[in-house]
Amino acid sequence: MDQAALDSYSRAVTGAAAKASPAVLNIHARKGGKPAGSGSGFLFTADGHAITNSHVVHGSDGLDAVLPEGQSLTAELVGEDPGTDLALLRVQGAGLPSLSLGDSRGLKPGQLVVAIGNPYGFQTTVTAGVVSALGRSLRSQSGRLIDDVIQTDAALNPGNSGGPLLDALGRAVGVNTAVILPAQGLCFAVPIDTAKFVARELLKKGRIRRGYLGVAGQNVALSPHAKSLRGVSQDGGILVVGVEPGSPAAEAALTEGDVITGFNGQTVRGTDDLHRLLSEESIGVKGYLTIIRGRVLMNAAVTPKEDKPA
Repeated sequence: MDQAALDSYSRAVTGAAAKASPAVLNIHARKGGKPAGSGSGFLFTADGHAITNSHVVHGSDGLDAVLPEGQSLTAELVGEDPGTDLALLRVQGAGLPSLSLGDSRGLKPGQLVVAIGNPYGFQTTVTAGVVSALGRSLRSQSGRLIDDVIQTDAALNPGNSGGPLLDALGRAVGVNTAVILPAQGLCFAVPIDTAKFVARELLKKGRIRRGYLGVAGQNVALSPHAKSLRGVSQDGGILVVGVEPGSPAAEAALTEGDVITGFNGQTVRGTDDLHRLLSEESIGVKGYLTIIRGRVLMNAAVTPKEDKPA
């Protein structure tokens, strides 16, 4: 790598880190007055709303949020969603530093990303890498699959959980959540678009109540030929790779190989779209999935059930 390229890369990383670091928190959880673990988080509003991982705060009865300069503030849990391993906190303070939330939908494999967190208590540690892949699935500590996860080789370690994954402009595009050990460079983050949705719902209701179909799927691209042949306009959908017996999807006769492209007339370009559409209002209400089966575009009647909390 020549010096000019190295300087450009270094400027991108240092710029993103300098912009975001003041809003990155070291989260300390307590249970029964005793330490119960720690992790990272980040403020996204000046009045103290912060995002972290559910597994960092789950089961705690007290939380402290430490700013990079060492100031310790009391935090309270607004709500958590083990299904996406996300939690919303309210940190007690005013005029707090906050970072901007980006757009994870526009991420590309190979794109520069920067992670900031507190691995093993080493506060505000910066690592950098690239987006390795998009649309991954990852099983959360609750046992549920988190879909549409970002894979990155930006190094993460225990304690990074809940910290931000940033783009080159210092905007949060993901929430760092897991690393596969003993492998190196296999790290994962929940997309910020998912985190925005979860934070809004937790702020309004304190919990997430979702519809459930019982289908395992992965995001796939639709070629121009396939779109033309089947009369759809979007670039992607969800390939069905498994159907849970007795589930709404099974009752709707979905099969492996179907591609979901819509729900109740709304476009489904990927699992994130479907998750948003399977809202509280969909539970127990008969609707229909638009699917591609072979060369045919068809509708399948389905009645979502409530997804029980983990």
